[in-house]
Amino acid sequence: MIGKYRWLICGLLFAATTINYVDRQVLSLLKPLLEHRFGWSEKDYSYLVIVFQACYALGFVSFGKLIDRLGTRLGYALCMAVWSLASIGHALVGGMASFAVVRGMLGFGEAGNFPSALKSVSEWFPARERSLAVGIVTAGTSIGAIMAPATVPWLAATYGWQAAFIVTGLSGFGWLGLWFYLYRLPEETRALSPDELRYIRQDRRDSDGPEFRGRWIDLLKVRATWAFAVGKFMTDPIWFFILFWLPSYFSDRYHLNLKHLGLPLMAVYCATSVGSVGGGWLSSFLIGRGWSVMAARRITMLIMAVMVVPLAFSAQIHGMWMMVGLLSLAAAAHQGWSANIYSIPADHFPKEMIASVQGIGGLAGSIGGMIFPLGVGVLLDHYRQAGHIDMGYAILFAVCGSAYILAWIVIQILNGQGLFPRNCLAGWRRRMPRRRHAVSGA
Repeated sequence: MIGKYRWLICGLLFAATTINYVDRQVLSLLKPLLEHRFGWSEKDYSYLVIVFQACYALGFVSFGKLIDRLGTRLGYALCMAVWSLASIGHALVGGMASFAVVRGMLGFGEAGNFPSALKSVSEWFPARERSLAVGIVTAGTSIGAIMAPATVPWLAATYGWQAAFIVTGLSGFGWLGLWFYLYRLPEETRALSPDELRYIRQDRRDSDGPEFRGRWIDLLKVRATWAFAVGKFMTDPIWFFILFWLPSYFSDRYHLNLKHLGLPLMAVYCATSVGSVGGGWLSSFLIGRGWSVMAARRITMLIMAVMVVPLAFSAQIHGMWMMVGLLSLAAAAHQGWSANIYSIPADHFPKEMIASVQGIGGLAGSIGGMIFPLGVGVLLDHYRQAGHIDMGYAILFAVCGSAYILAWIVIQILNGQGLFPRNCLAGWRRRMPRRRHAVSGA
């Protein structure tokens, strides 16, 4: 019987991602309190956001290379220690400059989470389970988005605003203890059964893409790198838009105040967890049914892209809960898309380069996440002044609804593939006999 130790590792990665998203939200949740205490203006706060985003983008590339060099165990521990110290550091500073320093340190350290986590998944899971594991890991973003507003205000109100930063930061050091105790490469883990090790290593190079051997800079010469980076550049900004502008959207269009914003936002964020796991499960299911790895990824990403398209017709939706349903579907589809696009580097590259490729893609997504809000602000200001704010949101949702289909097409072109996964049935016929033989011999 195959063991389950790899899922314990997946749980550790999920917990780290949850901590990551809780830590980054503490400042935004305490913004009204800290603005009053330190006399910050909106412009001052925007500088802190820009510092975080810039250091976050820089951290993707830096930690991607470092994790490939140090290995996942030490690399992940280092980035967790950096961002946890930075989180605690918020409680020890008081000026704008010092807040900017710890905020930048937080962004830089947090950028290492996904390159580390996704490299760990590639080390511990075969291709058929990889996207499901990634889906569970990325579900931590949704749980973190829900946990932060449920705990941070209470900590600040009960024990003071400093306690919110200290407690959330210390949770990272608690995770570090478990990480060092439990995590090794599969080949070095005594608790791993021989059967599970064979299962994990069954398809180390189960990929339809070319192998890569070279220096870090040579990654920029590979089409698969650009396919991943462009896909992240085109779709990550949509996720940031959904995260950062939904409260304003519900306030502007449906006139909700702070007391009534929580329920629709919680509904959207809960849907993302379902999409994250569901999107990962779907491609894993298809691979288990005999589809080739890349065909399963492509068709799942296409399904997720199509699920976002109805958002383009938001102007025709007038009921708030109908719109919540539409946004929930789009947010869930984004997470399902992410569970698969995050798996692509492990399908194309050897494990020694996976974190570096993830870092390049994360940098591209962060750059898109900084550019898109500039257009959002200009567009909404224009239509707000004209008294047609609904039209501004309608245009933005039309962009969101089309972004994933366009990104999917670009990814196929850059990978040198057709627009439709025509080899799916061929892959099914080719692999099914071998799969039956493997099962009968187990």
